[in-house]
Amino acid sequence: MLETLEGIIINEKDYGETSKILTIITKEHGSISVISKGCKKVKSPLRSVSSKLIHGMFHLYYKEGKLSTLQNVDVINRYKNICMDLKSISYASLLLEVTLQVVKQNDDKNIYDILISSLNKMEEGYDAMVISDIALLKYLEYLGVMPVLDGCAKCGTTKSIATLSSDAGGYICNNCRINEPIVSDKAIKLVRMLYYVDIDKISKLDISEDVKKEIHSFIDRYYDRYTGLYFKTKKLLKVSE
Repeated sequence: MLETLEGIIINEKDYGETSKILTIITKEHGSISVISKGCKKVKSPLRSVSSKLIHGMFHLYYKEGKLSTLQNVDVINRYKNICMDLKSISYASLLLEVTLQVVKQNDDKNIYDILISSLNKMEEGYDAMVISDIALLKYLEYLGVMPVLDGCAKCGTTKSIATLSSDAGGYICNNCRINEPIVSDKAIKLVRMLYYVDIDKISKLDISEDVKKEIHSFIDRYYDRYTGLYFKTKKLLKVSE
């Protein structure tokens, strides 16, 4: 049956001489695999819509749990600005890779909304690392390993928060801190704000480079410690930073 699904291509792989297998994250069905037949041919109408980061309405013959077949696409966004900047495309690629892993474990439709909102902000020119970190921070809830950001991760107090520790699992107060490195007060306050912020409503990101790095390091190390997920795009990020 022909269906129309909103989605975004997060991966593409050559299939034979003229076709591709696309991995598409959809709002309705999570991650699906789709064959784009003949899309590598110069005159194919699917040629320009069978690439990574194409966001649109996908008209396809959908087969649950099997390979679906693409018919055509009404493009919503090609994210041209992201694709022209190495840092932006690197963080967008990381975001796509993380999102795929998250939707495999949780089919909540809010995950798709977070992804699209984040990519839209990157396309508008907002700091790609910060936007990516906001999304990754929000994803931790759907992975079931949300850090403690409402009080001390050890004793629960909301007073005298001293630092933010990936090893300890979130905030640490002065009484509980043993040898956890100190981060700035701004990083402590901002990481909680970023978790609760509505990405669509972001109109300004006035954050110092030092604070950005503190928050990024926390999230990066937290994923390594608590999610068990490995992301190939981290290597690309090291090149672009």
